[in-house]
Amino acid sequence: MNLTQPDRPNLTNAGSPRAAVLVGGNSKTIIAQPSGDFVPNVSLKLVASDLTGPMVAVSPDDGTKRLFIVDQIGVIKILELGGEIRSDPFLDLGSKLVQLSPGYDERGLLGLAFHPGFRNNGRLFVYYSTPLRRDGPRGWDHTNRLSEFRVSLDPNRVDANSERVIMEVDWPYSNHNGGQIRFGPDGYLYVPMGDGGGANDTGRGHNPDIGNGQDITSYLAKIHRIKVDDTGNKPYGIPKDNPFQGNESALPEIYAYGLRNPAYASFDSKSGLLFVGNAGQDLFESIYVIVKGGNYGWNIREGTQCFDPDNPRKPPDECKTTGYRDEPLIGPVVEVGHDVGDVIIGGYVYRGKAMPGFHGRYIFGNWIWANADIGNGTLLVASPPSDWSWKMPSSPDDLTPDDVRM
Repeated sequence: MNLTQPDRPNLTNAGSPRAAVLVGGNSKTIIAQPSGDFVPNVSLKLVASDLTGPMVAVSPDDGTKRLFIVDQIGVIKILELGGEIRSDPFLDLGSKLVQLSPGYDERGLLGLAFHPGFRNNGRLFVYYSTPLRRDGPRGWDHTNRLSEFRVSLDPNRVDANSERVIMEVDWPYSNHNGGQIRFGPDGYLYVPMGDGGGANDTGRGHNPDIGNGQDITSYLAKIHRIKVDDTGNKPYGIPKDNPFQGNESALPEIYAYGLRNPAYASFDSKSGLLFVGNAGQDLFESIYVIVKGGNYGWNIREGTQCFDPDNPRKPPDECKTTGYRDEPLIGPVVEVGHDVGDVIIGGYVYRGKAMPGFHGRYIFGNWIWANADIGNGTLLVASPPSDWSWKMPSSPDDLTPDDVRM
């Protein structure tokens, strides 16, 4: 079995001393003890309540210091500088959403991104789940929509009639929607999308041979990068340096691929690196640093581990370290098991001043099903290697194991 090209470095982080491990059929996290002067001592303070499913809080960087909270049920609310939530919503898309299940649902209003020039142009973008469009594949679940809106004359209200649909993608199942859209330092809009849901990257709407993660003709299981300025008569444009621009065998929107459900994304405000919290399946949860054109392994791998869609709880002893085009598979920079939670929530590289000990560290959460009645969240912090460069090359071909090590 040819597992890798001889001239390709192994970038999967398999066997790293910080990778999660399998013990007795269950995944276990390698938790490091604090070292040096770093003592993680934090507390939580309630800043907003009366929300149903808050997905993300976004600042428009417009000088008002308002915080915009995205509630999954279709509402965006404003948290004022003084700590009060305005009673009237900034935007209400509830009537446009697919009908959500009250028990559990991964659909809804999932993302908000303010245009870098929002202070002057009032433009904002949202990602949400609508009923399956009329021309959608029969039997599929819903359609995810990326739309642009503009603020009305009232700076605390969106003009509901200003919606301009940018992109629509049909979804075979209800889960793995991605959706936490972000503008990058380059001014382009990054749109994470999950693999279409279900499980194992198989089933209805999944490539039966290689899954959607490895299929570069599918929008699913990807991070897309698009232009929203100077697009002429088109809803969006394609940046000239997108990795598959001009490749007739791939979608030009794709920036990175091989991601099961890139549900959380953030750019480090200092380095500009894109960190993605990727929801794993039964065993391993991962955080990736995204490089243009990178293949992050799904469903050949789940994090650092090999993956078998026919037996997802038993990783094979061996599998490919390169993709089906012989490109390197890129491993996570943080990997946790289900002993600390079922899915990663967030997070961010901390660059604030209030907690100097956390500077340059990645803060994120982890959520577990079992303890929903007594508290089901864990706050974690990950520290980069002391000599990590905080730089990524322009192509995965130039990556080295040092660039992506844990």
